[in-house]
This record gives sequence, C-alpha cells and structure tokens, in this order.
Amino acid sequence: MLDSLFNPKKVAVIGASSKELHIGNRVIKNLIDFGFKGEIYPINPKADEIRGIAAFKSIADAPDGIDVVHMVIPAKFVPQAMEDCGKKGVKNVIINSGGFSETGPEGAAIEEAFLEQAKKYGIRVFGPNCQGIINTDPKVRAYCNFTFTFPDPGAISIVALSGGVAEVIHQAFSAMGVGTRIYASNGNACDITIPELIRYLGDEPGTHVIVTYVEGLKDPAGFLAACTEVAAKKPILAMKAGRTKEGAKAAASHTGGLAKEDIATDLIFEKAGVLSFRDEGELIQAAVAFAAEPIPRGNRVGIITNTGGPAVIGTDIMAAAGLTLPPLSGKTERVLKETLFAEASVANPVDVLATGTAEHYRACLDAMMEDDNFDGVFVNFVTPFFVDTDSIAREIAEVHRQKKKPLVCNLMTDRRQWTETVRILADAGVPCFALPGEAARAMSALVRYRQILDREKAEIKPVADADTDKALQLLDRAKSAGRSMLLADEVYGILEAYGFDVPKWRLAEDPASAQKAAGEIGFPAVLKADAPSIVHKSDAGGVVLGLSDAAAVFKAAEKMQKNLSAPDLRFFVQRQLPPGLELILGARAEQGLGHAVVFGLGGIFVEVLKDVRFCLTPVSPAEARRMLSSIKGAALLDGVRGQKGVDKESIVDAVVRLSQLLSDLPQIKEVDLNPVFAFQDRVAVADARILL
Repeated sequence: MLDSLFNPKKVAVIGASSKELHIGNRVIKNLIDFGFKGEIYPINPKADEIRGIAAFKSIADAPDGIDVVHMVIPAKFVPQAMEDCGKKGVKNVIINSGGFSETGPEGAAIEEAFLEQAKKYGIRVFGPNCQGIINTDPKVRAYCNFTFTFPDPGAISIVALSGGVAEVIHQAFSAMGVGTRIYASNGNACDITIPELIRYLGDEPGTHVIVTYVEGLKDPAGFLAACTEVAAKKPILAMKAGRTKEGAKAAASHTGGLAKEDIATDLIFEKAGVLSFRDEGELIQAAVAFAAEPIPRGNRVGIITNTGGPAVIGTDIMAAAGLTLPPLSGKTERVLKETLFAEASVANPVDVLATGTAEHYRACLDAMMEDDNFDGVFVNFVTPFFVDTDSIAREIAEVHRQKKKPLVCNLMTDRRQWTETVRILADAGVPCFALPGEAARAMSALVRYRQILDREKAEIKPVADADTDKALQLLDRAKSAGRSMLLADEVYGILEAYGFDVPKWRLAEDPASAQKAAGEIGFPAVLKADAPSIVHKSDAGGVVLGLSDAAAVFKAAEKMQKNLSAPDLRFFVQRQLPPGLELILGARAEQGLGHAVVFGLGGIFVEVLKDVRFCLTPVSPAEARRMLSSIKGAALLDGVRGQKGVDKESIVDAVVRLSQLLSDLPQIKEVDLNPVFAFQDRVAVADARILL
C-alpha cells in the first residue's frame, strides 16, 4: 500500500536550499504554502534554517518516523543517501533529481545501485527524474512536488509518467475552477509503477475518476490487469501520445499491414474498459463530468434550452455518439404545457425561450428527472440581461445536488459580468462548459462508460476439441527445417487440429499427382503453388481458381511448373468453396500481450475499406460478438437488399478458436485467414498463412 506516500505526516528534503530558484527550496515553500498538516524537515549541512524551519545537518539527525524524503541532489550522491534513509527507517523516497537511466548506461548503473539499497531496507521509490505527488485532502494537504498549480480539493486524480503533460492537464482543471484529489507524476518509474498507482487510486475513496496520459508502457500486461480491475469500479480516462507516427515495418500478411503502430495501447484500453481520448481538451471536460455526476442508466438524454442553435449543435454531437433524444412522456408534456409560456416548444429539446424564468427551468428539470424516458439532462443556459439568471442558477444547483441523474450545462455567458450566476453553479459542482459541443461530448463520455459497465462479461471458454499436440508437431517440423513461413499442409493441418472448417485438400509433388488429387476431392478445384521460396503466391501466378475437371488441373500445374522457378515447388489442391460473404480473420503477436486478433470484411475489401476490428487474446465469445457488431459493414452479416444473413455464431466460434490456437501456440508471429467465406449455416477458411 502507498498510504504513507500519499498521506505523509513527516516529510524531509535532502538537498533543501536557501536559494529561491532551487527545487530544494521550492518543495519546502509548496508544503508551507499549501498548508501541509504534518512536519517538515529541511536537510542541509550548511544551513541553520530554510524558510523559517530549522534545518538538520543530515537525515540521521532528523526525528524518527519520516514518511517521505525528497532527494534534490546530484545523481552520484543518491545511492549513499538511500542507504542513510534506510538506516533511518524512511518509508518512501521521491527522487526529483535527474541523471539516471534516462541518460544512458552510467545513469542506469546509479539507478540500479540506489534501487538495491532501497530494496534492502524496504523503501519505496517514486521517480527518479520526477515531479512528485500532491494530495488535496484537507486532513493532509501534501504538496510533495515542485510545480506551481495549487488545486482546490476535488475528486479527479491524475497519474502519468510525463510531468509536462500531467501538469498541463492539472493546470487546465485549475483554470476551470475544478478541484483535484491526487496528482502523481513518477518520471522513470523505477519502483512505484503506473499500474500500482492506478490500483491505489481505484481503492482511494476520495477519487471518483482517474486520468492518465500514456506515452509508452513498460509493463503492458500489468497495465492491462490493473486497468481491468479498477475500471469496473470507477472510470479511467486515458490519452495516448504519438498516434500519427509512422514507420511500422511492413508485415508479410494483410493482418500485419492493417495494424497501426500504436494498436496495442488502443487494444489495452478497449479490453480493460478504459475510456480513450485523442484530444486533451475532451478528456479534461469528460473528467469534470465524471467527478460530479452519477453514471447514467442508459443513453437517453433530455435537453432544456433557452436558445435554439446550441441545442441543435449538442443534439448533433450526442446523436453521432449513439445517444438518443426520446420524446417527453405524456405526463411531462402536460405539466410543461401548463407551466411554460404558450410560445415555448414543448418537445425534446424543450425550449423555454430566452424569457424563460427560474420557475420554468425548475419545472423542466423536475419533470425530466422524474421522467423514465430520460437517463440524463443536458441544459443550455444563456444569460440574458432581462432575466433573473441568479434565480435560474439556484434552481439548477438545487436539482443537481439531488444527484438523481447526470446533468451537464452549456453555460453561455460573460463570466466577468454574471459572476454570481457562475458562482452559484460552481459552488454546487454543476459541470458547466462554455460551448455546447464540450457539454455534449462530456455527456457522451458518461454514456460510453455506462456501455462499458453494461457490456457482456468476457468469460473465456476453452475449445474442447482442439488437438494441441498435433499442431505442435507441425510447428516443430517447420522449425526444424529452419522455416518461418509454414507450408500449406502444415497450415491446414493446424487449422483442422483446432476444428476450423476447411475445404478438402491434398498435397501433390507433380502435375500428375495434382490431377489425381483433384479427382479425389471433387470439382471445381483450386490449385496453389506451395514452396517456401514463394511468399506471395497470387502475385507470382501461383493460384488458379475454378478448375472444372482433372485435365484443367493438370494443364494449370504444368504451366506453374514452367513459369515458377522454384526448386522446392509442390502443388496444393483444394476443393473450391461456393460464393459467400468474404471475411478476414488473423492475428499478429504483440510483445508482452499475446496476440491482437483481427476480424473484418475480407478479400479485396480488406485492402480498400480496411473495415476491421482488433482484440487482444484471449478473446471471449462476448468480445468476439462486439468485434462483429462494431465494423461498419456489420449489416452485411445480417443480410441486406434481399440477401440472407450469415451464421454469426459460427464466426464468433472461429474467432474464439483462433484465440485459443494463439494462446496455445505463442511462437506464432502472424496468422492470415483471408478470405474466410461465411454462409447461412457455416464458416469456412478458403486461404491461410501462418508465420513463426
């Protein structure tokens, strides 16, 4: 547990300084100015006092029971200082100094040395090369940090490696007048990690929402496990950096080429139930809503406005995000027609007009909060000079305090003039946004989290009929031969071992054998060149479809033998499948995370449309169903324009089987099943490749 780090009673600063612009001075100043409830011990061998607080020559001279020590000293002195802290019984050390693993081998050696001392004495290390922590709890008021944002108490906690971005986000909340709870920026994270911090915040009662910024994940599996655990209890909002960087190496399959460079992080967010954002402003606005509002029961929103245009903007944005605007119930409609001006629009949105009064707003708010047609309320509130806006604000504030349903407000005003109106809403914690789009996106984020909580539980069901031993034997055969690309008989042998529906096939050494094999499996037939030296068979003329008889097979095989200069050439003969809906299934290995499985429209469509979804292994039936429903072409699976739908449960079964195959055979690097043909009653693999 990290309680002594975030709730310290005694804090010492090794490297405390009398110089105003020194970090060792700033940390002490921040503790004093923020009203730290505990004791502060400056450590400086040459100073008697710093900022009016008696200094000690060494940590050994300071009182016992120190919870947190800041180290603001050159890197080379840190290992010895850590030893001194260990002998003193210090619980936690925040290393603000740089010069460690981020600088190269020499710094990494110093980092390893002080970590050895810390582990020896049971000290937890935060950092190095970090800002530190803040806890706004009125009983603690710990500003163990050298930054400058003095937050009000709140319910938003921030955790990130990057101090620069974390502080930008922190400052944005402060500028909005929104308080925060815990702030933690841990730099190199050599000991206390981001997953550990997220788990701590998941159990921290004052934290209602966690905000994190990700540039890279040292322990992706640990991050996934921590976020999965915590996101089930409270929302985690995350932003990933570096999304536009290019340079992912070309892969030997469609699956590899479709995967983005940063897909692993995106898939961690998706699997764990983390709300992902691509814009820091949108993330910040969503966090403000989560800090103040209950989670909605569904996606139905009622709108109250005193001006038309902003309501239209909000409607467009929420509708695009999948929210709905249901009609008013009969009871609500009757009440509002009796209460509002005759010219008011009694529908959804309800327009109380610019002259709408506090009574009108209250009637709408009460009615929508009681109306079972609505899960949340969106308020547009412009502040005209001819209306008592303070009284309207008081009614909004009073209803908001009831916490019956989430309420977000687009407050359109000059905050320098309508100061009392703004204050009333702020004191009540009403999430107010200057633009209708901001408010609409915040409401949409609340609904997104509800959908995460409501999604079908991801229970992994092992494939009972898988023959793993047979599959391993085929992989070992390829490995022993020094091949990374499996031959066709190995690929289809593995697929059959895992219960995939594949067309009848035979392997042939020459055209005559191919002719005989085709006669055994039936027509129409497909002939494929099978050789380790031929990677892209279609491009080389190594695939012929629609062979209607044995003579055609023989002729096609002879032509291949003549045109393809491959000494290792063999022929793979398949029964050709009838036309069906073409899909792609595949996967690629993700370091430290297993595999990313892909599903989407296949054949040539995958090249043009790239309508695919990925999911990290292991993939549950519930996750597979979400993959199917989330592609843009999902309607094709159900059938359109008179065409009958396909067997979606068989597709789900195929995705789950592929996931099991990859979990059992982690040495596989990539799998490409394309096309896969879906029919009304089955799903069959027409072509496949496996790369080790």
